[in-house]
Parts: sequence; C-alpha cells; structure tokens
Amino acid sequence: MSALTHFDAQGQAHMVDVAAKAATHRIAIASGRIEMQPATLAIIEAGTAKKGDVLGIARIAGIMAAKKASDLIPLCHPLALTRVAIEFEASGGQKLGASGIFCTATVETVGPTGVEMEALTAVQIALLTIYDMCKAVDRAMSISDVRVVEKHGGKSGSFVAEAA
Repeated sequence: MSALTHFDAQGQAHMVDVAAKAATHRIAIASGRIEMQPATLAIIEAGTAKKGDVLGIARIAGIMAAKKASDLIPLCHPLALTRVAIEFEASGGQKLGASGIFCTATVETVGPTGVEMEALTAVQIALLTIYDMCKAVDRAMSISDVRVVEKHGGKSGSFVAEAA
C-alpha cells in the first residue's frame, strides 16, 4: 500500500481521511531549475521576449497552479491556501555555455494536511511557463531537480532536504 493512497478492502483507491487530523500551520517549499542557452536568459532578463514578461507571467502561473493542484492530481485534497510565493533566481549552468533559472515556491495553509503537492505543482508549472514563453528561441531548454526542499507542520513535523 502506498503512503499516499488509501485502498479499501476491495482494493479501490480513496482519498485519505484527514477529518480527525488537527488543523495546523503547514508550510512546504519546493524548488526546481530550467537550463537554457545564455542568449535565452539574456532575453528573459532584458524583458524582450516576444510573449512578454516571462518571469511575471510564470509567477502568476505558479500561483494559479498551486491553487489548482487538487484538480490535477487524483486523490489530492483541495486546500484553502493562505500564501503562495514564487521566486526566481538566474544562475550559471553546470554545462559549458548553459544558463538557468532556479524557481522556489513557498506554499502555506492552516489545515489537516500538508502542501507539498501544491508547492511541487507551482514549481513545475512556473518552469513550464518559462519553457512555453521561450521555446521559439530555445527548444533545448531542460527542466530538472524539482523536489521538496522543506516542509513544516503536522504530525510528522519538519523535513529539510540535504543540499543537492
């Protein structure tokens, strides 16, 4: 049995019942990266992409995605989010001649279940939005290293990932 899914006696999947769990302040931070050519990063930083403000639109997309995680992920509980923050940081790449943008999503709620899925969804969609807005100039962009880096609250307490 998966820790994420509950199965009944007939083997059917159901949402985990969180009714008896205490509503606590919960925070999840997820991160990920999109690698691109230096010229693509220059276009984003200069604000000259044909589709507009890449990072501004990607930020809104990430926030919207966090709010819609339960519509996209089967058996994910819908949550009333109290905060979603999306941050971007440009950085040099690991490959010669590559550059990238690092995305961090911080999601908070007060409720009976955590917000890891919302944070992960926010990062993925923010990075996919960057790809979509820049694919005409760089189809070789690569999204990687998407993961939960911190989680606080609830019965299981805190988790902080080891440095990558």
